Amino acid sequence: MTDISKSHLFTLKSSSKIAEFQGKEIERRLSLYQVFVKLYEHHSGLIEEILQLENLSLSGVTGLKSSYVQGVVDDGKIYLVTNLSENQTQTLVQPQQIWTIGRDRHCGICIGDKYLSRRHAAIQYIDKDDKPSFYLIDFKSTNGSFVNGERVYQRIRLKEGDRIRIGSLTFNFYYNQTCRILPTVAMELLMQLSSRKGCNVDDTWSNFVPEKYLPEIPDKAVPFSKNFGLDHQNGNDEFSTEQKSDILDRFFNKVTPSPI
Repeated sequence: MTDISKSHLFTLKSSSKIAEFQGKEIERRLSLYQVFVKLYEHHSGLIEEILQLENLSLSGVTGLKSSYVQGVVDDGKIYLVTNLSENQTQTLVQPQQIWTIGRDRHCGICIGDKYLSRRHAAIQYIDKDDKPSFYLIDFKSTNGSFVNGERVYQRIRLKEGDRIRIGSLTFNFYYNQTCRILPTVAMELLMQLSSRKGCNVDDTWSNFVPEKYLPEIPDKAVPFSKNFGLDHQNGNDEFSTEQKSDILDRFFNKVTPSPI
């Protein structure tokens, strides 16, 4: 009888200690939660940086591609280029210039993220303001939309390099509104390219033969084709593939290409 009482008393003490330990653990977690809430309220940008570091770490380990959205204004044509949807790069043209984002399959950019609302946000191009640009609009989503760590409560203009977070997804925004026409490739480089293994003679010749790339020949000079020992045949001004190849081979024997 005494042994049973001692055993019962030991069980009560053990239960009391377990309850005390559980109470302290709950207090500890509650305290950590309160610290996190204060940190988030006053330093939301820091939380964003931590999430970015986590994304970079996962990218380095798993080889995942960086997510992005690029707004393009090209000679009056306005569209988005992104790899958010279906994990592949796509060009998205929308007549109203509004690209909706969410879990709903009818959204322009449909993303299967459980932290996204069905219609979470949208990117819209607006040209009525003084500075036509792309804007991010949040549809009062449950988990919100963030630009550079700041929650979006009203329409916000997007800039080159902005970091956007919606749900658990973070991506960069790029703005392309300039187009450059590059100069033609120098003849020397075309010759070097044609000398590489697997080069197509016809492709190289199409870049080689235009008159604007050929030196002017005086009236009494020997025609270009005769300089290589070839002449037009049967009044035909076109060279055969064999003739083109022979001309290039002879050219390479006279000019030693330098490394690119």
